[in-house]
Amino acid sequence: MNATKTMRLRRQTVSTVVILLLPALVVYTLFVVYPVLQAMVYSLYRWNGFGALTDFRGLQNFVRLFGDAVFLKALRNSFIIMVFSLLVQLPMAMVLALIVHKSDFRLAVLFRTVFFLPFVMSEIITGVLWQFIYHPRYGLINYVIHIFRPEAEPLALLADPDTVLWAILVVILWKYFGLHMTIYIAGLQGISEELYDAARIDGASDFQVITRIVLPLIKPTIMISVFFSIIGSLQVFDIIWAMGRGGPVNSSETMVTYMYKFGLERYSIGYGSAVAVTIFLICLSFSVVYQRFLVRAAT
Repeated sequence: MNATKTMRLRRQTVSTVVILLLPALVVYTLFVVYPVLQAMVYSLYRWNGFGALTDFRGLQNFVRLFGDAVFLKALRNSFIIMVFSLLVQLPMAMVLALIVHKSDFRLAVLFRTVFFLPFVMSEIITGVLWQFIYHPRYGLINYVIHIFRPEAEPLALLADPDTVLWAILVVILWKYFGLHMTIYIAGLQGISEELYDAARIDGASDFQVITRIVLPLIKPTIMISVFFSIIGSLQVFDIIWAMGRGGPVNSSETMVTYMYKFGLERYSIGYGSAVAVTIFLICLSFSVVYQRFLVRAAT
């Protein structure tokens, strides 16, 4: 009787789980799995989005993709954004999180809100706003330069292939800095004050407290922040599109802007699908490696 009741309870549990997960599974299949499989099929054809799939190309779209200098530049720019986020944005967010978290003044909450506000803004609004800031004639940056150097020539940062990507990196830093700072503050709030007091009693310096207590304890939080930063860097689109559509001369192109421009705007759906599949495989490969090796090593 006990075995029968146990089997009946297990069946009821499984049925409940299936019923609760089924709607989410259906939505996920329709809006994630099916489009991915559909893009994989389209990537094997030369297709403009109209009519039947008749011109089978095999892997020629992928061969063309990795032989295109513009895509290779877009790939390089995406990795530059990723490295910049990891080496500049995240350390700065961590330093400021440590400062704000330990601050006792009443305006600490206000500072947190101010730093987080750019993330709340739409990416398109952010891009348009910084277009005005960078404007060579009416922009804030050139206005400040003109105050100190009236004879200086206006800087057209978004029109120069040598400076446009760096100008966009500043915007990305400003936009997403507060998100990572907030994530770090949330991790810091989980550390007991008793650990800080014990370390100070033992004579540990502030640097030792940070490196030997704080950072090891918030390592899972850091791993989440790094994951968001890398995936976001590989998929950045809106800000770059709003600030110049990947120009001038494709100097600020990323993989996603390349996909939109060369796939959708030119009605080359097959080739654009090949770009989308490539981006998907890069992100998927990173996620698998990250979860299997880095996260396990950290825990």
